[in-house]
Amino acid sequence: MRQINLFVKRLFDFTGSTIGLIVLLPLFAVISLTIIITSKGHVFFLQKRLGKNGHVFKIIKFRTMVEGAEKKGDGLFVYGTEDDRITRIGKFLRKTSLDELPQLINVIKGDMSIVGPRPPVVYYPYDGYDSYPEWSRKRFEMRPGITGLAQIRTRTTAPWDERILIDNEYVDRFNVFFDLCILCKTLFVVLKSKNIYPESKEQINNNRTHDGDKEKEKAK
Repeated sequence: MRQINLFVKRLFDFTGSTIGLIVLLPLFAVISLTIIITSKGHVFFLQKRLGKNGHVFKIIKFRTMVEGAEKKGDGLFVYGTEDDRITRIGKFLRKTSLDELPQLINVIKGDMSIVGPRPPVVYYPYDGYDSYPEWSRKRFEMRPGITGLAQIRTRTTAPWDERILIDNEYVDRFNVFFDLCILCKTLFVVLKSKNIYPESKEQINNNRTHDGDKEKEKAK
């Protein structure tokens, strides 16, 4: 039954993303033009991420920050719209999650799914796939998603290991109907525009070891 669900999921991903990309082309053009006019740099932001089974791929997003933002300020961390690395159009794109739309291309290519665990950067929260504890690797059994169970529950406010536990839960509970429920709830989460940014770096790092230890205890 799981294999049937996985087949239907991939079929839905490819068909839905292809149709979505065609329908949204005018919006892509408007956003791209606005980015070009309002800030210097490329239209798209490409970043290495960890995908299924630790496969490294380049995620595609609309650029919402100045060029080289990861090497400035707080680096990978963004705590709010007051961050001067975020462009004017970037604030709107982040608030509405429109910056994520180019990931439809990643879905068509097979690097991602519409629904699944969000793909982490290759060096955080752990440095490379091999550095992830055994209990946490379950999340990599599925293709990463544009949205997921952790996103509708916490977005970016929970510590990474807490989100990993939610991702593991998604892998265990996965079926096509569950994906559709997550997709529908995502629309409400995006409309509310809450929990887009973590309050602090400590909020991201807090309890990582603690949550991991709890999962190890469960596995015993």
